Amino acid sequence: MRAAVIHGKGDIRMEDRPDPAIRAASDAIVRVTASCVCGSDLWPYRGVATTDEPHPIGHEFVGVVEEVGSAVTSVRPGDFVIAPFVASDGTCPACRNGITTSCDRLGSWGGTDADGAPVDGGQGEYVRVPEADGTLVSLPEAPDEALLPGLLTLSDVMSTGHHAALAARVEPGRTVVVVGDGAVGLCGVIAARRLGAERVIAMSRHESRQALARTFGATDIVAERGEEGAAKVRDLLGGVLADSVLEAVGTKGSMEQAFAVTRPGGQIGYVGVPAGGAELPIRAMFSGNLNVAGGVAPARTYIPGLLPDVLSGAIEPGKVFDLMLDLEKTPEAYEAMDERRAVKVMLRP
Repeated sequence: MRAAVIHGKGDIRMEDRPDPAIRAASDAIVRVTASCVCGSDLWPYRGVATTDEPHPIGHEFVGVVEEVGSAVTSVRPGDFVIAPFVASDGTCPACRNGITTSCDRLGSWGGTDADGAPVDGGQGEYVRVPEADGTLVSLPEAPDEALLPGLLTLSDVMSTGHHAALAARVEPGRTVVVVGDGAVGLCGVIAARRLGAERVIAMSRHESRQALARTFGATDIVAERGEEGAAKVRDLLGGVLADSVLEAVGTKGSMEQAFAVTRPGGQIGYVGVPAGGAELPIRAMFSGNLNVAGGVAPARTYIPGLLPDVLSGAIEPGKVFDLMLDLEKTPEAYEAMDERRAVKVMLRP
């Protein structure tokens, strides 16, 4: 099969790799019908995260089950499935508590399963899915082609935006600021409106992303940053700062911006993968009664609840995909996202 492999900074190659096979009774083989490049994939691509040796890459995909192990009961060949961005068994204490990203049997796409066996990356033609019963979410019937982008966002970015909104305690009547205009931040706008936020301010400097944020329900746009950005938020909200803030970048600057726009007693939901010296200001949190929650989104927990809204068209997170490329052009997809010529790139085999 063909699959993307990262060799180092700026070095993504399409290579021939062995077709996956069932290794354990709990495995499934999925033929990928759509995958994509994530903003967090850019950390190793940019060299922020080191790549010690070449390995498959990509952790978001949807597809069709081709084969299952003897112990698999929840999916069968021919099922269309959504794969969250990690594999989990669904039965351990962490999974039962809804934190599937801390599963005792955690597996990572492009990494290894819980037994140390290699696992394929999502940016390829086929993937061996460990712990298939706990990992995959199947649809009752094959979806329309037009729904593929939206369904693919449930694998990560829509679920992650939802996680940020829940962590920030978004509810009807709350005012919200979203820091970050990438796919996760834009999906955070959807999530905030879906949970009933009265006012959603998207912090963005890019016209195309500003327009998309408004399409998703942002009531206001703030292009300014730092103290100027905080002053603009305060002005928009009648002299106060936001009740809830969604931090969707993970850098020192984005975290500082999130704190700068949160009112005393407010909540920050952070989901940006930490990089660039991001830290929490404990003294400011203590003094201002500021609450911070978030982390890695347990997408597998959220997909069933978000799925009906995608299928019905109530939300359209698939609009974050503003560039579609053939799988063979995956290196070009990375270039486009790295250069901010695309919000998010969808890949089709």
